Amino acid sequence: MIHQVKNSFLKSTFILWFIPLINFSQNTPTWVPPLDIPIKLSGTFGEIRSNHFHAGLDIRTEGRQGLKVNNVQNGWINRIRISTGGYGKALYIQHYDGTTSVYAHLKKFAPKIEAFVKKNQYEKESYTIQLFPKSDQLPIAVGELLGYSGNTGGSFGPHLHFEVRDSKNQNPINGMQFPLEILDTQRPQIQNFYLYDGIHPDSKKKEFPLVRKNDSVYTTAGIHTEGFISAGLRVFDRQNLSYNKNGIYKVIVRLNGVIQYEHQMDEISFNDSKYINLLIDYKEWAQNKRRIQRFINHPEQKITFLEKDISQNGQMKIENGKSYQIIIEISDFNKNTSYVEAYITGTNSILEASENISSSPTLENNKDYLYDYGDKSVYFPKESFFDSVHIPIKNEMQVLHVGENKYPLKKPYEVRFKIPELDSLERQQSFIALLNSNNKPSFFSAQQKEGFWIGKSKILGSYTISRDSVAPEIKPVNFKNKQWLTNYSFLRIKLSDDYSGIQKYRGEINGKWILLEYEPKDNILIYNFQDLDFEESLLQLRVTAEDQVGNSSELNMEFYRKPKSKDL
Repeated sequence: MIHQVKNSFLKSTFILWFIPLINFSQNTPTWVPPLDIPIKLSGTFGEIRSNHFHAGLDIRTEGRQGLKVNNVQNGWINRIRISTGGYGKALYIQHYDGTTSVYAHLKKFAPKIEAFVKKNQYEKESYTIQLFPKSDQLPIAVGELLGYSGNTGGSFGPHLHFEVRDSKNQNPINGMQFPLEILDTQRPQIQNFYLYDGIHPDSKKKEFPLVRKNDSVYTTAGIHTEGFISAGLRVFDRQNLSYNKNGIYKVIVRLNGVIQYEHQMDEISFNDSKYINLLIDYKEWAQNKRRIQRFINHPEQKITFLEKDISQNGQMKIENGKSYQIIIEISDFNKNTSYVEAYITGTNSILEASENISSSPTLENNKDYLYDYGDKSVYFPKESFFDSVHIPIKNEMQVLHVGENKYPLKKPYEVRFKIPELDSLERQQSFIALLNSNNKPSFFSAQQKEGFWIGKSKILGSYTISRDSVAPEIKPVNFKNKQWLTNYSFLRIKLSDDYSGIQKYRGEINGKWILLEYEPKDNILIYNFQDLDFEESLLQLRVTAEDQVGNSSELNMEFYRKPKSKDL
């Protein structure tokens, strides 16, 4: 009897404890947006960038930095990375549903994260750092503050890069699948329509003017051609509250109702970006910065979101004497859709050539090629290109011309320059430079080996030897020598280099390493006085910097600061 009463008490106690837990879980959100402002996008998932498919959503922060960034659901911080390029200050959070969320270009982390990071930065004496906390070190609740939005790394303006990944394989997935409230009733906008006579980068193309029939349909005048063709568009999408021209979500190309090409941006692999230039008119982008998206499935591509079915490679066969209808359907994530319809009559005429075929030597992509001029050489390994291409190689005195930037490369090629007889200082300051379209040189990273500079490149162009004899500039911004800085929170120091760029820098106060946060695009180093306490009033600052070729500079200054009172 006593045993039964005891069990009954335990059951009733368990129920009494469990009911509040049920009510708590029902009232606690399982997912919240990363920002507390209306979500406006300046970049969408999977859109084509200059060298990669965009792996997340770029959320506008009203042109400001310092907005609170919140954790979207329960989990733990499993990676922290700080770099001067790329994602800048970034957090990676693993969640219990098998996803990982990423928050990039942050200005600053929340206090507990900031303390964890700075402890490791001071231990390693490095601003740039990558950490992998254990699951019990930095647990983080849904809605908890992660940090503040910023503009760090390779960002071109204040915004939050928000990303969701599949934790198993780290493949990015479309963040629009989660409950983000984004007002979008606008259809994608189509600017230009093109037909190509092949998949090769040298394929002839022709633009056909578009006429807007109604709110959703664009059409062309009748087209007469024959043979194999593929389509391309200049197209963008935008949402109601944003004026940014963003990428498209879904495309279907049909010929007489039969699907010829299709893709949908729900999930990508980081490996996909190796083949990104096969989905655009690369020459048009490289030379004119006009991005034409091509709807083709190149035989050399290994893109995860494209069909492997060769019947859907985007190549459409037009036969003499037959009539065809091409429908291109472009949709955003909210299913707003625009259409291009074109009517084709098969005739003996073909697309007009956009330019003459090059008479330059053909480099077959299944062979390797070495052009050796003694003091210079260029080597293309097998499969440097996706296709066999025409590349003019020319040696002119101090310049090695390696074609023009109109073909995408599959793997890098090698450029060699013999190191000239120079005195030790000139030799140290010299390097291979890549010339731009205006013949202005820029630093090209290369190693010294067996009397040669050797570098690798994935862009065709012209190379020469250049020299950087000017050391980096280090200047105080908000303080002067011998000044009292007791009421200052930060030191700001200008660090810049006019040519090859900063390779490394270091800061010390009274011989102790200090954390100098570096933003190359702003040319500013920042030290936070809260990081360290000094017993002395006189503080000696020393900052050193070195550029890519070894030119070095040093800044030495003294200032005064009242020490913090010691605890009694």
